Amino acid sequence: MQPFKAYRIDEVDGKGRGAFIVMDEAQLDPGEVTIRVAYSSVNYKDALAATGAGRIVRRYPCVGGVDLSGYVEKSADPRFSPGDAVLATSFDIGVAHHGGYAEYARLPAGWVVPLPKGMSPLEAMAIGTAGFTAALAIARMELNGLRPDAGPVIVTGATGGVGSLSIDMLTKLGYQVTAITGKESETDYLKRLGATEILPRSSLDLANIRPLGKAIWAGAVDNVGGQLLAWLASTMKNGGTIASIGLAGGASLNTTVMPFILRGVSLLGIDSVNVGEPLRSQLWQRLAGDLRPSRLSEITRRVAFADLPGVFDDLVQARSRGRIVVEIAGERNGASSN
Repeated sequence: MQPFKAYRIDEVDGKGRGAFIVMDEAQLDPGEVTIRVAYSSVNYKDALAATGAGRIVRRYPCVGGVDLSGYVEKSADPRFSPGDAVLATSFDIGVAHHGGYAEYARLPAGWVVPLPKGMSPLEAMAIGTAGFTAALAIARMELNGLRPDAGPVIVTGATGGVGSLSIDMLTKLGYQVTAITGKESETDYLKRLGATEILPRSSLDLANIRPLGKAIWAGAVDNVGGQLLAWLASTMKNGGTIASIGLAGGASLNTTVMPFILRGVSLLGIDSVNVGEPLRSQLWQRLAGDLRPSRLSEITRRVAFADLPGVFDDLVQARSRGRIVVEIAGERNGASSN
C-alpha cells in the first residue's frame, strides 16, 4: 500500500484543528478489516470536530469522518474478503479511531457492515449516519405503536440531514408529515421532500408552554431539544411517541410529567452510535428496502476530497441543508491488490 492522503484532526491550543497530511499503512489504527475508502460524508458532528467548535474528538491525532463506504482491501476476519463492498458508521470512528476522511481505513470487523444488495457506496454515504439515525427513530416509534393512520408526524430541524431524510422516509411509508424549521426560505425544499405542512419555528410561543396543549401529533422526530421538545410533549396525542435525537436548541428539558401519565406519551432516546448486530444490519437492509429514501438527489450534494475543509463552516453556522457526500477515492478501481 502506497502512502495516502488523509484529513487529520490535531489538538492546537486546546482545540481541534484539521489539515491534510500524508499517512502510511503503519499509522492506521488496529482492526481486522482494511478498507479502500470510496466515499465519506459530512455530519454536524464532523464539522464541530474539524473546526474545534465542539469537544467531539476524544483522542488526538484522529482522522475525521464518522462515516465511510468502500471496498475491503484485506481482512483477518472470515466474514469479509478483498473486494467486498462495505460501509461503516458510528462507534469510535472519526472521534477516537481514524475515520473516513482518508483513502484507507482499518476498523474492527464488528463495526463493518456489508453493503446491502442494490445499494451503491455513494448512496450509502448519502444516507450515512443521518439516515441510519432516522431509520432507527422510525423503527423505535413503530415498535411503540406508530402507524400512518394514527395521525400526523412532526419533524423538527427539518432541513438538516436527519430531518430531511426523516421526512423522505416517513412520507414514503404513508405518513402525513409536518416540518418545523427556522429557515422559512426552505419551504419549497421541504415540500419537495413530501412535507404537507411547514410550521415556522418563529410562529411558536415557546415561552408559554401549557402542561397539556391541544393534542395534534401521533409522532415526532426531534432534532432540536430544549423548549421545542417541551412543546412537542405537550401537544402529542394519546399514545403518541417522540424520538429525541438532537440538542441544537439546548440540553435542558423543562416539562411536566402530565403528557406521559395522562396521555401515555413515550419519549424515546435515539442513540445510533452504539447500535450492535443484528439490529445494525437489519436497519441497513430496511434502508435498501422499505425505508430507502426516494429523494436523495434533492437532499444530497457531492464535494471533492480536496474541497472538504470549505464545507465545515456552513454546517456549524446552519447555512447548509440535507447531506454532503465527500468523494474520497470514488469507485474507479474497486478493490486493489497488494
